[in-house]
Amino acid sequence: MIQTFIELAYVAAAILFILGMKRLQSPTTARAGNQMAAAGMLVAVVATLFLHDILSPVEMISGLVIGGGIGVLLARKVEMTGMPELVAAFNGFGGLASALVAGAEVARYLMTLEAGGAGDMSPAIALAPLDATTIITIVFSVLIGTITFSGSFVAFGKLGGYVSGNPIAFPGMRLLSVLVVLGALGSAGYMLTGAGDSFAAMNLEPIVQGGLALGGLALLLGVLLVIPIGGADMPVVVALLNSYSGLAAAATGFVLDNTALIVSGALVGASGLILTTIMCDAMNRSLINVLLGGFGGDDGGGGPDVEGARDDLTVNETTVEDVAIQLAYAAKVIIVPGYGMAVAQAQHQVRELSDMLQEKGVVVKYAIHPVAGRMPGHMNVLLAEANVPYEQLFEMDEVNSEFSTTDVSLVIGANDVVNPAARSDESSPIYGMPILNVDESTTAVVMKRSLRPGYSGIENMLFYNENTQMLFGDAKDSLMELITAVKEV
Repeated sequence: MIQTFIELAYVAAAILFILGMKRLQSPTTARAGNQMAAAGMLVAVVATLFLHDILSPVEMISGLVIGGGIGVLLARKVEMTGMPELVAAFNGFGGLASALVAGAEVARYLMTLEAGGAGDMSPAIALAPLDATTIITIVFSVLIGTITFSGSFVAFGKLGGYVSGNPIAFPGMRLLSVLVVLGALGSAGYMLTGAGDSFAAMNLEPIVQGGLALGGLALLLGVLLVIPIGGADMPVVVALLNSYSGLAAAATGFVLDNTALIVSGALVGASGLILTTIMCDAMNRSLINVLLGGFGGDDGGGGPDVEGARDDLTVNETTVEDVAIQLAYAAKVIIVPGYGMAVAQAQHQVRELSDMLQEKGVVVKYAIHPVAGRMPGHMNVLLAEANVPYEQLFEMDEVNSEFSTTDVSLVIGANDVVNPAARSDESSPIYGMPILNVDESTTAVVMKRSLRPGYSGIENMLFYNENTQMLFGDAKDSLMELITAVKEV
């Protein structure tokens, strides 16, 4: 009876996962979808604890309260600018958890046999022998989980500025990576030598030793895979590592014969791969090119200053008062948010300015590039936090045709996603990347601290267009001044 109840709970959890993911497709239902998926995970966790009689009710409640409290604290304390790093950290911990659970399963066999052997086990804890199929799933869980853990924390360091965002390489790195891969495969093969169809045929020594070697080599491999990737590609890498964490969880589900873990891991793995593909398409680059291209680096270091990057080109600098007049008398304004807006925490001022313009009869829309910011959906989340109406947010494909009929495009901290070099300069690393057609507007007002390049390290030719006006300064301060000036128009 209890087993039937547990299986039904797993089915309910799977349904909640799928419905929650479906609702994440739209900003209007995303919050409800997130809550449904969280409820599904709660159901799955509680059901698993009851199934294996792991904890007492008091211990379960204590764990839920402590874990939930940590989650609430992180959700309230972490700034939106730190959300990409937090996502990378979550991916890493998810991968590590999968690897540790697979390792714990092997440790359970070891302790059980040391305690008296398979023949002394009660039916409640009876274990099947570790055959080749089970060993292979353990290998996948440990390999993918530990790669995800170390790779995610390298991405965490790059996104947070703790590690250089530039591609990092050293002589012989590719050869070392190949040797590490071969070593990991050798360790997996050594683990398989301990498999057996009966407890008498099993040999846990190569399984344990090979597993430890595999985990160590996989940790090193995760670092070697991510450090040569440039900062501009970190959003894609985070999406890919998210997929890895799901695959590791699914592999662990097979190790434990846990339906909920298999379903949830498969959903995360598949959705992460789809998201990675979408982001690669948005950058007009293949996944192999992202992983091997070494594109982008630290922004703001050694770049050009306000006076201009090139002597042969001029920059049209404007004032808050001039921009306020243009915005107030425009028929249509498109706002293009970028990472600079996130850094300045200026989303609330953006919404206030937008509301004021709409009161004056101006049509206001927001143009969102798929890779704007440092993680997928970064701009959408920021604007949702400021209660910007969902119907005003438009994806690149929906809004690009409207720039040619727009009076003013207000670019707030965006850089690479509005760089016209992607269309015109075949020598540019971003050539062919779909961009927002800001340069087709009657006037493009760009709010930035300086003319320094973005995270890709590439000079933005939009800054030198005749119809571009640069409003230098902190985005939040400039927007507050704009709000005051628009009130007086």
